[in-house]
This record gives sequence, structure tokens and C-alpha cells, in this order.
Amino acid sequence: MISRTQLQRLLARQRRNDRIFQIVAAIGVLIALITLGALIVDALIDGVPRLSWKFLTSYLSRFPAEAGIFAALLGSMYVIALTALISVPLGVGAAIYLEEYTNRSSRISRIIEINVANLAGVPSIIYGILGLGLFVRIMRLDKSLLAGALTLALLVLPIVIISAREAIRSVPPSIREAAYALGASRWQAISHHVLPMAFPGILTGVILAISRAVGETAPLIMIGALMFVTHPPEGLLKPFTVLPIQIYNWVDRPQKEFLTNAAAGIVVLLAVTLLLNALAIFLRNRYQTQYS
Repeated sequence: MISRTQLQRLLARQRRNDRIFQIVAAIGVLIALITLGALIVDALIDGVPRLSWKFLTSYLSRFPAEAGIFAALLGSMYVIALTALISVPLGVGAAIYLEEYTNRSSRISRIIEINVANLAGVPSIIYGILGLGLFVRIMRLDKSLLAGALTLALLVLPIVIISAREAIRSVPPSIREAAYALGASRWQAISHHVLPMAFPGILTGVILAISRAVGETAPLIMIGALMFVTHPPEGLLKPFTVLPIQIYNWVDRPQKEFLTNAAAGIVVLLAVTLLLNALAIFLRNRYQTQYS
């Protein structure tokens, strides 16, 4: 039996360990924030003076002062929009099927869940190799906008599925039971009650997925999007470029002026990402208030 003195020492040691862990965690977060802040401030200092309407609306050029990001900016918007159109319906549909129409305790369901979780942690370059072999060579989509969007859709699909499943799973079973008691079918209960209540959580997963897709470069380089494109995509099967790849091209140039262009492109990419996240967060909060 533990004496009172020993118990007090044990509690004091646990409180000390908790305090040490909190300090170490706070230091880690502080270091990460300082590093991120330093990178952002450095990009702002170098890139903001270069920002102008001409920079946003000009095409690529061999001359740094005349080069712009119009083609890359539109290419990013097209790729992200197409990626969302492909991945969100497939991801949400898969989550609905796995949560509402299959037995969660079955071996097949557990295998699928494990594989989806593993796919979410696969390096993006692997998806680029898959996109190169499947979409570019086997399906003969070439180095096109559609091939890039399909590759990024594969990349973010596991994130959408996992977040949508968690959001659907968080809906209380009593909601479904009440709908069934009033004579609703399973799909009516899902579409009229479960999905509206799970929508804020699903949208959060979409935010994470789109935020990752906006800044991805490696998969698009693998499928051949690393090229000098002087015009926006003119169709789904036409060549394209995106902001991260354009920034990569400028950083690789020896002229110092191109490094300034790259910093300005980073600022624009950050602004686009923040705008997308702000819009999604606004919609999430609005629906969360409506269905809470």
C-alpha cells in the first residue's frame, strides 16, 4: 500500500513531467512559427515591390522585367477546380458507402480503411509516377490539364475520404433512427439529415485537401508539366503550367531578377491559398451554425 508521502511525491513528479512536456511542446511550436514567419517575411520583402497589375496579367518572358504569372495563375485555378470536381464527389461518395452501406466490423471494411489511411501518407512523388504511367502513357492523355488534375485528385482523395467518414460518423445514430421511424428510406435519411449535419466536417477535409493540392509540385513535374508555357490552358487536353512550377523555374534561373519574380509568385500563391481557405471556412461556419 502506497503511503501518503509516496503518493504526494508521485503526484509532484507527474506535475513536473507535465510541466516539462508543456514547455518543450511550446518551444517546438514557437520555433516552427518563428521559422515560418521568417520565410514569409523574407518572401514579402523581396516580392511585394515586384507585385503589380502588369505582373499578374503578363505572360512568361525571357526578360525578368516583362515576365508575369498570368498563364501559371489561371493554370493553377483550372487544375484546382478540376481536381475538386473529381475528388470531392468520389471521396464523399466512398465515405457514404463505407459508413452507411457496409458493415464497419467486417474484414473487408477494415482492410479498405487501413489502405485508405496508408494512401493518405504516401509521398506525392509516388502519385506522380502513377499519374505518369496511368494517365499519360496508358490512357494517352499526354502532358495535359486533365492528366494533372486526375493525378492531384488521386493525391487528395484519401484525405477527402477519411475526413468525410469522420464527419459522417460523428452524426448521432438517433438522427437516423428518427428518420427511419418517420418512414424515410436510408438514402432519404442520409441526404436530408446526415449529410447536412456532416457538411461542416466534410468541408474541413476539403479545405485540407485543396490546400495540399495548391502547393504540390512533384506530381506535376513527373507527368511533364515542367515546361515553358506562355498561355493559359486552352482545353482539357492541352499543355499547362501552375504557380509552384513557375516559381521553381524562376528559382532555377541564374539572374537575380528572376529570384525577385519567384518571391512575388510565392506571395501570390500564399494569397490564393488563404483566399480559398477563408472562403471554405466561411462556408463551414455558416452551415455549422445553420445545422447546429
